[in-house]
This record gives sequence, structure tokens and C-alpha cells, in this order.
Amino acid sequence: MHIGVVLPTYEIPADPGAISDFAQAAEQLGYYHLAVMDEVAGADLTHRANWNERETLVNFPEPLITCGYLAGVTHRLRFATDVIALPQRQTVLVAKQAADVDVLSNGRLRLGVGIGWAKPEFQALNEDFHTRGRRLEEQVAVLRALFTQDVVTFHGRWHHIEEMGIRPLPIQRPIPIWLAGEADVALRRVAVIADGWVPMMQPDENARAAIGRLFDYARAAGRDPKSIAIEGVVYIAGKTPDEWRQEVVTWQALGATSIMLYALDAGLLSLQAHIEILERFKDTAGITTEA
Repeated sequence: MHIGVVLPTYEIPADPGAISDFAQAAEQLGYYHLAVMDEVAGADLTHRANWNERETLVNFPEPLITCGYLAGVTHRLRFATDVIALPQRQTVLVAKQAADVDVLSNGRLRLGVGIGWAKPEFQALNEDFHTRGRRLEEQVAVLRALFTQDVVTFHGRWHHIEEMGIRPLPIQRPIPIWLAGEADVALRRVAVIADGWVPMMQPDENARAAIGRLFDYARAAGRDPKSIAIEGVVYIAGKTPDEWRQEVVTWQALGATSIMLYALDAGLLSLQAHIEILERFKDTAGITTEA
């Protein structure tokens, strides 16, 4: 089983040394991939007193730029965007950026995308919040075409491309596209168009039921459910090492193909503390990591 870790964006310094030190430590410990979260613009809570605290103005380095930088200071570590709110962004530009990261990393990128949820952020980026789910489905089709074809002609509801392409094409053709989301409509979308799924849930009966529905929808779509990778997330905040280990075991039993360590909001307020938890989690969880 692969094991990855979320880059602790807003709990380590926002400088190239800290980010590269963390990525290199993960690689040296044998972690398989590093996931970079996405937020383009956050809210100022002094003016939005009732706004969600997750959307405050904190450090969120841009995922694809960050992955491109880290590709140059690592050798084996893979990278995942976790997840880009794709309907906020121009699809062809995302394809170009992702392809370049894949080339720079020699095929080490996984493109994680979702529909997004912060309406003011969509407004700031001049995109329609209300059509985001339907647009994402079309965007994924456009991305795969641009990742695999020299010249693309595509005419959909939101995209009109006439004999255009990107250069260079990525190493991976196509770059794997994973989706997030736990609502039933999201599961149906994953079952039809995704290479993998990131259920940002606790490994409980709700997760078991969601995976069961996902597999049913995949079979109905003519896909082998085992062709859809699943990454369980282990949130360590407020839990003991024994609980970490049990969650890993439970995710494995539920069919997860990989595990991702989420160590933010656990009181680890320094780069060194986050690096130390990488080794502790690896040993405590009893996972043999793969390079």
C-alpha cells in the first residue's frame, strides 16, 4: 500500500527552504507522494465575521507551481493536487500547467480535482458557482484529450477548441485524474470518469456505505470497481498512535489502495515537528512505504 502526506501549508514557513526540506524528508523516509492543497483566494474575517474559518487568509502555495518546484529538488517522490477546484480555472491553462509539471517531474504528477465549494472564491475568479459540477465533467474530458492528442477539436457546452494542442505533451498520457467528494452525485461522477477517489471521510460505516455505492455505480457504468483507486485519509489530530494504526487497518479492509497522512491542526507548529511526525506515523502505522 502506498502512503502519502499532505504538505502542511499553513503550519510551516512559506519559503522554498521549508517546503523543500519537508518534501525531501518525506522522500527519504520512503513516502510515495506529497499532496498539495488548493486555495486561490481566502477571506478576510475582519470583514466576514460569519465566514468559514477554513477560508481565512493563510498560506496556500499554488499547487501546480509548488509541485513544479519540488520536482526539481526530489527524485522519486510523486505529487498530487489535493484538490484543485477545477471549475474555478481555465481548462486549457490547467492542462498546460499540469503537462509541464509532469514533464519536469518525469511523470510524477497525479491531478486531483473537485468542484469547489466557496462561492465568493468563484466570484473573485469570475466563474459560475452554480454550473460547477456539470462543467467539471466536461473539463475532465477536455483535459484527457489535451493530455493525449497532438491536435484537439472539441465542441461542448462550455469548451470550443478547434485544431489546437499543447506542447510539450505530458509523460503520462493521460495524467491520472482523481476526484474528491462524498455526495451521491460525486460518487456517480467518480464511477464514470475518475481514475481514483479521495474520500475525505473517517473510515467508518459511512465510508463503507459510500464505497459500496461507488462500486455499484462503477459496475452500472461498465467499469471494474477495482480500476478505481481509493485513498483513505488519516487525520491524526486528537487521536492516539493506536488510533492512527487502527484507522490504517480499517482503510485497508475497506479497499483503500493508498493512505494519506493529514497532520495539520494537530498542534505541530514547526517544520521540525512536522518532519518528526512523518517518521512517527510511518513506524506507528506499521506501513512499509514504497519509493
